[in-house]
Amino acid sequence: MTRIDLSLASEGCSACPIRHRAVCASCEGEELDRLETMKSYRSWKAGQTIAMEGDDLPFVASLVTGCATLTRSLEDGRTQMVGLLMPSDFLGRPGRRTAPYEVVAATDVTMCMFNRSDFEHLLRETPHVAERLLEMSLDELDAAREWMLLLGRKTAREKVATLLSIILRRAANDAYPLHAELPLTRDAMASYLGLTIETVSRQITALRKDGVISLVGARGIECPDLAALLTEAGDDDDGTFLS
Repeated sequence: MTRIDLSLASEGCSACPIRHRAVCASCEGEELDRLETMKSYRSWKAGQTIAMEGDDLPFVASLVTGCATLTRSLEDGRTQMVGLLMPSDFLGRPGRRTAPYEVVAATDVTMCMFNRSDFEHLLRETPHVAERLLEMSLDELDAAREWMLLLGRKTAREKVATLLSIILRRAANDAYPLHAELPLTRDAMASYLGLTIETVSRQITALRKDGVISLVGARGIECPDLAALLTEAGDDDDGTFLS
C-alpha cells in the first residue's frame, strides 16, 4: 500500500529538494501555483511495486527521494533491469497510458504525482514545460546509449566503477569526499550490469583496496576523487567514454 508523505505535502514547491532539476524547473509564478493545485505526494517502502508492466498508469510523476528500478520481462519469465529512477527523474510518458516497465522501489521512495490528463493539458498550454520534458527525454536517450556501450564493451571493473560514479554524482552533494548510500543490493547491481554477484563484490573490493572508494557502514560509499573513479570507469572527468 502507498501512503501520503505528510512532511512534503505540508510544504510548497519552493521547498522541494528537486525544484530546480525536475520537469517543473522552469515554472514560476502562476504556473507554479497551478502545479501546487495539481500535485500529490505518495511514498512506497523499499521492495514495493509502484507500477506493473503493461498495467494502466493514470499518473505521471517526478521522483523526489529514493531510487526505483525499471524492469522488463520476457515471455519465458526472464527479467532484465533496464534502468534506474533517481531524484528528479520523470516517470510516465504523455500519450501512453500503460506502464512499459515494472517499477519497484529499491529504497523508500517518494514521488510528486500528477493526474495524467491534467498534466497533458498543462503541456499543451505551457510550452516551456514541454521543452523541459523533451530535454529530459533526450538526456535519458543519451544515457541509454551510453549504457549500451557499457554493457557491450566495458570490462567488469569499468562497469562497476561506472554504476558507482552515476550513483555518487546523482545522490551526493558537492562536498568531498562524495558520499551516497547504495540504493541497490549487490544482487540487483549484478542484474543491472550483466555480471555475477561474486564479480560485483570482487570489483568493489578491488576499488576499495586501490583507494578509489571507501565503504561506510552497510550501504555507504565515499569517493575522495571523482576523476579517479571516472578513469576507472573508462571515462574522462566529464563522464565521456575514453577511446
